[in-house]
Amino acid sequence: MYLYGASGHAKVIAEILIENGIEIEGVFDDDSSITDFFNLPFLGAFNNDTLQENLIICIGDNFTRKTLAQKLFVKFGLVISKYANISTSVSIEEGTVVMKGVSVNADTVIGKHVILNTNCSIDHDCKIGDFVHISPNVALAGNVTVREGAHIGIGACVLPGVTIGKWATIGAGTVVLKDVPDKVVVVGNPGRIIKYK
Repeated sequence: MYLYGASGHAKVIAEILIENGIEIEGVFDDDSSITDFFNLPFLGAFNNDTLQENLIICIGDNFTRKTLAQKLFVKFGLVISKYANISTSVSIEEGTVVMKGVSVNADTVIGKHVILNTNCSIDHDCKIGDFVHISPNVALAGNVTVREGAHIGIGACVLPGVTIGKWATIGAGTVVLKDVPDKVVVVGNPGRIIKYK
């Protein structure tokens, strides 16, 4: 497996791969000031579309992750911590990372290049779109839909049946009681829109 992005997020992914016994062939990053990373083979700027092994984009920003995924012509991997609890009926697509302590329950569908961060909980029949980031300790109740590019902040909770719109941002600790439109910022308890993006 190759990693793209030498950041703290990449360190977490690297540790999961090592724990799972998966060899990391190298780490790419376009930042020329970086010379080494986490005692792993550092390969500098990405310039190779003919990789023999899968690659994971290790960048937390959803829009940046989408931009890279669309311009790279490589095979994308899948990273799931052996300390995550995933129902056998869950579907997870390429490029997605599932951190330690994550729980995903029955018949949930997870899209491409999603981040399910440490200790988040996703209940039954949820639908998580591509390029979504579910932060640590988020709780999604059953039948929640999170559309493309949305970011749910640390410790937020979302009630059953709610839909989070595309590229919306849910602030840390927010309690989401009703549907959220596309491209808004929602904070508070109960959650309220404070900004349109």
